[in-house]
Amino acid sequence: MSPETKAKSASANRLEPVDEVVVRFAGDSGDGMQLTGTQFTSTSALLGNDLATLPEFPAEIRAPQGTLAGVSAFQVRIADYDIHTPGDAPDCLVAMNPAALKKSIGDLKQNGVLIVNTDEFHDRNLKKAGYETNPLDDGSLAAYRVTQAEITTMTHRALEEMDLDSKAKNRSRNMFALGMVYYLFSRPLDTTVEWLELKFAKRPEIAEANVKVLKAGWNFCEITDQFQVRYEVEPAKLAPGVYRNIMGNSALSIGLVAASRRSGLPLFLGSYPITPASEILHELAGYKTFGVSTFQAEDEIAAMAAAIGAAFGGALAVTSTSGPGLALKSEAINLAIMTELPVIICNIQRGGPSTGLPTMTEQSDLLQAMFGRNGESPLPVIAASSPADCFDTAIEAARLAVSYMVPVILLSDGYIANGSEPWRLPKIEDLPDLRVDFRTDPEGFEPYMRDEKTLARPWAIPGTPGLEHRVGGLEKENVTGNVSYDPANHQLMTDLRAEKVARIADEIPPMSIDGPDEGKLLVLGWGSTKGAITGGAQKARAEGLEVSCAHLRYINPFPSDLGDVLSRFEHVLIPEMNMGQLALLIRARYLREVVSMTKVQGKPFFRSEIQAKIHEILGAENVH
Repeated sequence: MSPETKAKSASANRLEPVDEVVVRFAGDSGDGMQLTGTQFTSTSALLGNDLATLPEFPAEIRAPQGTLAGVSAFQVRIADYDIHTPGDAPDCLVAMNPAALKKSIGDLKQNGVLIVNTDEFHDRNLKKAGYETNPLDDGSLAAYRVTQAEITTMTHRALEEMDLDSKAKNRSRNMFALGMVYYLFSRPLDTTVEWLELKFAKRPEIAEANVKVLKAGWNFCEITDQFQVRYEVEPAKLAPGVYRNIMGNSALSIGLVAASRRSGLPLFLGSYPITPASEILHELAGYKTFGVSTFQAEDEIAAMAAAIGAAFGGALAVTSTSGPGLALKSEAINLAIMTELPVIICNIQRGGPSTGLPTMTEQSDLLQAMFGRNGESPLPVIAASSPADCFDTAIEAARLAVSYMVPVILLSDGYIANGSEPWRLPKIEDLPDLRVDFRTDPEGFEPYMRDEKTLARPWAIPGTPGLEHRVGGLEKENVTGNVSYDPANHQLMTDLRAEKVARIADEIPPMSIDGPDEGKLLVLGWGSTKGAITGGAQKARAEGLEVSCAHLRYINPFPSDLGDVLSRFEHVLIPEMNMGQLALLIRARYLREVVSMTKVQGKPFFRSEIQAKIHEILGAENVH
């Protein structure tokens, strides 16, 4: 912390320690709310807070300015203890215009801090947002601690001596809001100052302008005593290690690169841009020095076909997409199943059907991943549960693909992909050894002979002398790989492909249960619901309710002990961001009735929603 920042910190009227804070920045898509939230997040990470974030993007590329459709928001929760979600509702809301206020005010906690840019609350913007009266004047905000600031005016005033046009000055007003929030929550300015100077090293006048405005926001609060109380969140007590703040798509990308290095295979990504998976393509394109090749295909079908070709040629092959793209890839995925080639298919789910909600989250592709192909075509399906978990899940997907010679679907979603949390960097020696033994000996070679344990066929690279063989979509004869229309052979090959996937269950670790191993209620989840389920169940247990929770990474096949775990509880609750797809699979497989809790609003579950459902199931009489 700089001497200037220390002096300003010492001058605060009253500093109140709190264990956690939830802040939401909201404004027009051009107001820089994602950058503002990211800077608050980075500063808090360097201070040692545990954190979780939830960005929210407009679906339209150029939504009309000042409208609800154009609102961009970034929510971050920081804490001095281990947290699992970005929070149910903000303690502080920054609203840069009326539309941002209208879209987020319903979430702000009672007596929460509301910071508004009064310069934007004029008749035209109020009308665009659907306000009949000005909420700053009509008493509708009486339940909140409102700080009104002429952010645009004061930004221009701070920059009046700089030779910048009005538009350039407006672009830095997000820094004024950030300076105010830094003051309120006792965050130092230094990290953002250094970032601005590095970011705009080639345009020092822009860096200088943003730094001036950042400090002006801080000084405005200090000079005018805008906040009677300032807050401070101490560092969290996390396990020892080196941490970095990471987003889900970044963690997944780095996990794929790590899998490539641990396997000795070059990484190939064949992809077609689609929200929210595009960042995987962008990220991996920067790893060329690690032997990564990225191919932006003309469509989803070509992307999947290119990945199959790369796998045939001996690469660690990956394709990335979202739900609509997975539908287009389905025929080529079946080609990978028939040829028994290892391909990792990363499906970053979003709201559907069709184009649906491209910038919002959902878990509605589970049944598509399980069954969305013609014929009997099982493949492994695994799901990441948090941004940091994407790293480990990517490595596991690679292990399954190359060990069993099978395509693997890895499910993530927009909430995980765009959210972030601290990630402890693993030690290289702790990562699994994924080295592959290609078949090189032509003696006794048959393309569909199988490993006794995994039933994997040999991986023979084209061009290896004596190992010439054909691949294609027609049914193969067992062992020889010749085209076969024999009914008995088709039955055998269908059984073998299914058994190969089923055998993965032998390697799945026993299920981990948070709470008692048996009892009244088990909350079972998969994917990004883990944080809300864990938080909701822990809060319910603190109230005396008998509840446990468990989470699935492996969905096909299920863990071998899942049936036993389910049998030990009177009730099973399954929250999902779909209409009950895992619940359907559990009922079908285990003939066990479950309580299905569904949500398809483009937003993740809140801990309070899970907690309320637990109360509903168990009832007050079970409190002890």
